[in-house]
Amino acid sequence: MLYRKMPKTNEPLSALGFGCMRLPVLTDGKIDEKRAIAQIRHAIDQGVNYIDTAWPYHGGQSEPLVGKALCDGYRDKAYIATKLPSWMVRDRAHMDEFLEAQLKLLQTDQIDYYLIHNLAGPMWDRLKQRQVLEFLDRAKQSGKIKYAGFSFHGRVDDFQTIVDDYSWEFCQIQYNYLDEFHQAGTQGLEYAAQKNLGIIIMEPLRGGNLGAPEPPPEVKAIWQDAPVTRTPVEWALRWVWDHPQVTVVLSGMNEEAHIKENLKIAAAAPANSLTPQEHGLIKRAADTYKRLMKVNCTGCEYCKPCPSSVNISAVFEVLNKLHLFKNEAEAKFMYAIRCGGIFNRGETGYASQCVQCGECLDKCHQGIAIPDFLEMAVQDLEDDKTPERLAMGKKMLNMD
Repeated sequence: MLYRKMPKTNEPLSALGFGCMRLPVLTDGKIDEKRAIAQIRHAIDQGVNYIDTAWPYHGGQSEPLVGKALCDGYRDKAYIATKLPSWMVRDRAHMDEFLEAQLKLLQTDQIDYYLIHNLAGPMWDRLKQRQVLEFLDRAKQSGKIKYAGFSFHGRVDDFQTIVDDYSWEFCQIQYNYLDEFHQAGTQGLEYAAQKNLGIIIMEPLRGGNLGAPEPPPEVKAIWQDAPVTRTPVEWALRWVWDHPQVTVVLSGMNEEAHIKENLKIAAAAPANSLTPQEHGLIKRAADTYKRLMKVNCTGCEYCKPCPSSVNISAVFEVLNKLHLFKNEAEAKFMYAIRCGGIFNRGETGYASQCVQCGECLDKCHQGIAIPDFLEMAVQDLEDDKTPERLAMGKKMLNMD
């Protein structure tokens, strides 16, 4: 296992972190505890020392599972990362209640890496009004959390604002070779590094899609041109690890074979190890994926606010994912979660809310025919089971 040091703390963290959002499950949907605990402990035995979980993962089952997995001496071998569910926080006192509950669930007196979960500009503004900065200060002073960070899903300018608003030790961003210019992207990565923050990467495989054994034929042909033989997973992970600013790359590993492959790659992927030719191949793959996308949306969100509250960028992100990777069930489920109001005080943002007012057309820097593509999204992503998927999502996020 290769290790990288957290800039402000100098702690050596494993280049590969174990993400506990997609643990193995039984037929009833509950975590297969015996198998999951064995997987986590095996990863730790092989050098992984960063275990990432969160309040809503597996409908609230993930944190207590991690607590059990880190018994029998494993707590001393690994750092715990978990998150305050920002969208559920009612007031300042509620933050303390969540933290106390998480300490009990995780069977620990201190959470090593504590994140404010799922931030974007508006959510951050609301949390500051609820005194989240004071909460973090007190939690650190009391020793209940060791280091403070945040995970981010929003615009890069909001990312920079959040970075500057507090003395964070680290942050967590979505980053892969398709998302160089999406959300925080490379610009955010470099900004956080300039501020000496540790950088945790989520979605290095875009929900596993970049690691599919059978990528689109045009992408598969590119990998076959490579001078070395690597799986799609290895190409994607090596691209992220090639960035020296990256501290830890999280992988949601729920198959023993996945863990074995990820561990092998993590042991042989130092920063700046890809050749210019290899970077060229990965760029060709990224350009091919982007060419195959339905909508040329960069997620800049200049189209917002929509008078009808359509979450345009989220709709297009899921629509592209559907047409790139052909996983209809996953896309429709993610659509219900992203646009069903879970993270926005119950305010839905479905494509079907569009009234064809055309206001977004003048705002879009990409010249996208937004209303037309929203109509396509309605046809491809919405049906009579959308409310059922939303209810399932709320259950998974522990919001019942």
